[in-house]
Amino acid sequence: MSAPIGSRQGVGAPLPRKEDDRLMRGRGLYVGDIRLPRMQDVAFVRSPLAHARIRAIHVPEAHRGRVFTAADLAGVAPIRAVSGLPGFKVCEQPPLALGKVRQVGELVAFCVAPTRAEAEDVAASVVLDLEELPAVHDMLAAREPGAALVHEHWGDNVFLETLVDVGIASALDAPIRVSRTITTARQCMAPIEGRGVVAHLDHRLDQLTVHTASQMPHIVRNGLAECLGIAQERIRIVSPDVGGGFGYKAILLAEEICLSWLALRCGHPVRWLEDRREHLTANANCREHHYCITAYAERDGTLRGIDCEATVDSGAYSAYPFSACLEAAQVASILPGPYDFPAYRCRTWSVATNKCPILPYRGVARTGVCFAMELILDAVAAEAGLAPEVVREKNLVRPEQMPFDNITNKHFDSGDYPQALARALAAIDAEDVRARQRAGEPDGRRIGLGLAVYCEQAAHGTSVYAGWGIPMVPGHEQASARLTPDGGLELRVGAHSHGQGLETTLAQVAHEILGVPVARTRLVHGDTAATPYSTGAWGSRMMVMVGGAVAAACEALRERAVRIGAHLLQAEPEACRYEAGRVIGPSGDLPVEEIARTWYRRPQDLAPDTDPGGLEVTAGYKPVRDSGTFSYAAHAAVVAVDPDLGAVEILDYVVVEDGGTLVNPLVVDGQIYGGLAQGIGTALYEEMRFDGRGQPLASTFADYLLPGPAEVPAIRIEHMETPSPYTRFGQKGIGEGGAIAPPAALANAINDALRPLGVEMLHSPVTPRRIVEAILAARAPARTRAAA
Repeated sequence: MSAPIGSRQGVGAPLPRKEDDRLMRGRGLYVGDIRLPRMQDVAFVRSPLAHARIRAIHVPEAHRGRVFTAADLAGVAPIRAVSGLPGFKVCEQPPLALGKVRQVGELVAFCVAPTRAEAEDVAASVVLDLEELPAVHDMLAAREPGAALVHEHWGDNVFLETLVDVGIASALDAPIRVSRTITTARQCMAPIEGRGVVAHLDHRLDQLTVHTASQMPHIVRNGLAECLGIAQERIRIVSPDVGGGFGYKAILLAEEICLSWLALRCGHPVRWLEDRREHLTANANCREHHYCITAYAERDGTLRGIDCEATVDSGAYSAYPFSACLEAAQVASILPGPYDFPAYRCRTWSVATNKCPILPYRGVARTGVCFAMELILDAVAAEAGLAPEVVREKNLVRPEQMPFDNITNKHFDSGDYPQALARALAAIDAEDVRARQRAGEPDGRRIGLGLAVYCEQAAHGTSVYAGWGIPMVPGHEQASARLTPDGGLELRVGAHSHGQGLETTLAQVAHEILGVPVARTRLVHGDTAATPYSTGAWGSRMMVMVGGAVAAACEALRERAVRIGAHLLQAEPEACRYEAGRVIGPSGDLPVEEIARTWYRRPQDLAPDTDPGGLEVTAGYKPVRDSGTFSYAAHAAVVAVDPDLGAVEILDYVVVEDGGTLVNPLVVDGQIYGGLAQGIGTALYEEMRFDGRGQPLASTFADYLLPGPAEVPAIRIEHMETPSPYTRFGQKGIGEGGAIAPPAALANAINDALRPLGVEMLHSPVTPRRIVEAILAARAPARTRAAA
């Protein structure tokens, strides 16, 4: 499919990531590596209770001047993450708790000292006088009358309720009706690097400089300016190397506000580095969904309709900028996924509880809706006596329907979903797996085959987010391209790379147009003082939006180079062309290095009408359509389940994906591998549980389980490339897809293995304990009947 490494460097070449050389040698620069003169450390006093009134905060006299509470932050505005969707209830999150705490870990005070250890000692000396209130920890109970109220002035605990109904009444008489209650556990993101902030005031520029581990530096500047009440030009946000984001680093933090406020007043730099306990218990939850879903179908598996009630636990506050309804509001529009059926109803609730705010995690709502939809399709297949792939094949959107507007008006750009499914079945050798099932395993384990198909809307356009009315609308993307005097290339983008390989892939895009070697292309990003405005890295938008902007800037730069080169070659620009880093005329050619040298160092040789903008261009880009791109994949998993121990072993795993034109297939593989590891965690291991008082029950990785190398198999990936008709090279977003389907594929495989035992697992993670309990429960009625 792609040329061998080294034969070319542009779009489609599987080049190793250039940034890996420094990162693998320990030469990266993260927030924790930054050392500034006179820097002091900050530690936070956090609420030990999930819900309580603050009677008093007692600060020892010896530490006054080093401890700051909400009373000190007079004039600092609360975080307001508002949605314009009808009925959305607004809450305010003060940077430090004011009057009341609403979650374990909420910030109550912060302490500054020469070292983190000393700051933590100061924090430990602060005494909180709290009056504990009833905590609401269950999102379903939170909707019941009489539940404790997280925000009293609302009168209930619902941020937002939505309803989509497209003729569901027409499906009610279908011969097959299956209903399930399907749930997903609350999780933590767990990037290798936690959040971190270093803030200081540059007195020469009168500018607050904040180094922060963020995916969206410009959006953080927007939020800080609003909360601190200062002009944006007085704030510079720098995001250095970021050790994984996954959505957790795509929000404005109360910690960023506190340290910025302190830096403006104390005269020296200050730093906070999140520890893992803070991360797990206070800051980074996601993906707690509850579905009551019913499928209506014909006997041959053709879907007549889907009816669903979905509840999402949004936590105590609305996270800036995406808001508290990011997950639930999307559920209704994306639940149909890649399937075509005529009737649909979905009601959703975004519910406030005494837990930390839900944040966008890789895959966002898609992982949950894929889990619900794919499990209910297997239930339809079982009821109809059909193979699961038959039901899917009957209902998938077909290539001849593309471009396709589905039942919720999602506009699919291109693709062949049935082919992806067929290739996954062939690669996993479904017939052989089922023969092995029938034969049985010598060790008593049970074999199961599971499927999941999903689609991922990426590179969202203006209309989607403008309709939500949130303070971040991705209308376009800009990039700057500049040739250096010796013919190198500098690219500047406002978005941020935190593992996607942008230093390599954007250089490949530039090489496709300018022919400058990837090794001689440098990417500047993550600094609001040096880059164009951007809404940042989220929503699998980077290669579509930022790649398109880099292409546009390089094309404009190429035109300028051609005009300069034509003059030097004594030819008309129309008679010259640009090819492989050279301007070629009727009687000769010039390398781009010579053109750059002339512009910068021999301006006397330029034509009088040469564009004074020279060899530096800022250009913008937005796709042909505003509807985003739709990548997709079919996942097939084979597992072995031990019915006595509940242990699950992944024997084989295949992914057939279509991300349109692949700018770098090697990077795409890496994105899928990484996402799959997280998806396996969602499916089998990761769960943040809470007790009845709203206390998180995992504060270390001894309690919060993550998959390791032994739990992630060597998967096989097959690429399909159906170009999008709406993007610069036909590329689609691919960054989140690997994490979307594994929970559904693995749960379906486990259910396939256990179906003869009368067991069906409908909650993720599917843990050994849950499997054993379900098997014992299924056996209990049989024993009761035998005794009778």
